[in-house]
Amino acid sequence: MDRTRWIIFIVACVAILGGLVFLNQSESVDVEEVDGAKVITKTDTTPADNVYGNAESDVVLIEYGDFQCPGCKSAASTVSQVKEDYKDDIAFVFRHFPLTSIHPNAIAAASSAEAAGNQGKFWEMHDLLYENQEAWSQADAQQRDSVFELYADQLGLDVEQFKADIVTDTISQKINFDRSLGGKMGVTGTPAFFLNGEELPGDAASEITSGKSDKLRELLDEKIKQ
Repeated sequence: MDRTRWIIFIVACVAILGGLVFLNQSESVDVEEVDGAKVITKTDTTPADNVYGNAESDVVLIEYGDFQCPGCKSAASTVSQVKEDYKDDIAFVFRHFPLTSIHPNAIAAASSAEAAGNQGKFWEMHDLLYENQEAWSQADAQQRDSVFELYADQLGLDVEQFKADIVTDTISQKINFDRSLGGKMGVTGTPAFFLNGEELPGDAASEITSGKSDKLRELLDEKIKQ
């Protein structure tokens, strides 16, 4: 490759990199003053958390998840049982952390969950997305959207409203808000779990993805007693 072509190639690479940096910055949300360890309620500047259980509890278990992530799917049934068993004593929060570089359908899935949440069915859609991950994770955009609309219909949602909500700025801002909080808390992969602001020890997190919850339950019991 001659000198001129090298220069063109380098300039193109810089432009692409600059575009990626700009994209990341444009999606980032200022969460410097937000306490990510606590349940977040809706204000003029913050979207509300998706909470299961006792939202007033001092014990807050947070998952940063990606609906297209196989590890998150593996953890989902265990987390579901724990959050049900402890629903009177803890607040369980699910926050979006789609890994878009490797999971191209993750944001669409997160948007579908939020759109379902607008009609009171966030957790139902959350469960369907994980239970049927193989059905949509490798689909193209048209097939994927059709699958999500089918789930909305199965849940008894207003499908036209669901389709309209998915593409709203409100939902994209919610997902970007969650991702920014995750970045602030040091999340680099999913699933990532935090108990009262502290990331779960590696052995406890590994247990969850392998279908066990003994260590997590010990930690929860200890926090509840405190």
